[in-house]
Amino acid sequence: MRVGFTVSKKVGNAVERNRVRRRLREMVRLAPPSGMQPGYDYVLIGRRRALDLPFHRLLEDFNQALGRVHTAPAGSDGAGTRAGRSPNTPPHAGTR
Repeated sequence: MRVGFTVSKKVGNAVERNRVRRRLREMVRLAPPSGMQPGYDYVLIGRRRALDLPFHRLLEDFNQALGRVHTAPAGSDGAGTRAGRSPNTPPHAGTR
């Protein structure tokens, strides 16, 4: 399991971006071990709101997101169904 963090310059100056990154790292450290599964790579995108939210709320949101990621919708195997595509449909080739 690997975890990556990214925070855009739109979030703020370097001090603010680093603060968001530190909060995200701590959030992952405190996450329950059962939430993140081996064999998955996780990428967390830091938003400006992460500076203002109370830390306990960040933890709650993260745990809910992990639950959504690892729970397949009813009647689906969870593979390839994003954006309404069937698993055998090739991705969009772009415009001509």
